[in-house]
Amino acid sequence: MKMKQSFSENIFMTFIYVTLIIAGIICLYPFIFVFSNSISDPIYVINMSVTLLPRGFSLNSYMILFENQMLWTSYANTIYLTVVGTVINVFTTVLFAYPLARKDFIGRKFFMILMTFTMFFSGGLIPLFILINDLGIYNTHWAILLPLGISTWNVIMTRTFMQNLPISLQESAMLDGANDLRILFNVILPLSTPMIAVIALFSAVNFWNIYFLPMIMTPDPNLQPLQVFLMNVVIMHSPEGLGATMGFERILAAAQLRHSVIMVVVLPIIFFYPFLQKYFIKGVMIGALKG
Repeated sequence: MKMKQSFSENIFMTFIYVTLIIAGIICLYPFIFVFSNSISDPIYVINMSVTLLPRGFSLNSYMILFENQMLWTSYANTIYLTVVGTVINVFTTVLFAYPLARKDFIGRKFFMILMTFTMFFSGGLIPLFILINDLGIYNTHWAILLPLGISTWNVIMTRTFMQNLPISLQESAMLDGANDLRILFNVILPLSTPMIAVIALFSAVNFWNIYFLPMIMTPDPNLQPLQVFLMNVVIMHSPEGLGATMGFERILAAAQLRHSVIMVVVLPIIFFYPFLQKYFIKGVMIGALKG
């Protein structure tokens, strides 16, 4: 019986490893393909003869891209939106989730229903545009930061985490004369560091990848983030990444410019993801807990 179980387990584990390897190859191939095209000779890129490994070597497209001031402006806008937006999102999420985690908070169920309602229904794009315009923040960074200032899913995860903290710690702090704000900042937040890291990571990735809302709310190119710049070059075939002069080398490099832009945009996420993967897993596990 043990030999049969061991044999069946080995077959099952072999199947899992083979499946994971195939899935890994499928996920890695697009990145390798784009990277190979970005550093290959433009002639091979134009002929679409680069399939996996680079053919020839050329960094002209990167040189042209880095000479463009709009790239650095878009990078600065993305970094600003990511940092400021993450801080705002974490701050509002914690302040909203803490009272919802308190069982003695009157109206907790009402606010939970009200908050959950926004996950399924919204006013739509036109009412949002009218609201942003009436607030006087159209074509500013606040037109992006305020609508995304809080995430319902992050609030639910944070509330679930705070509910699982020992209630005796809060009661002890109350007996010592601590008010709610002191309990939150001196007791709850130090114990919620893993959860704060999770929601900060989710928020940062969301702001880094955002493109639709800035495209609508910030028509000024000097205010648009990196993803809109990427869309203009890759999808809209805009020549803004080529510079003013169009010599023969630049015309050749234009064929692989879109590959270079993609690598420049996704490189920070690719670099940081291995160090932050555990927080993604922890966020999924926290979200799976009963609220």
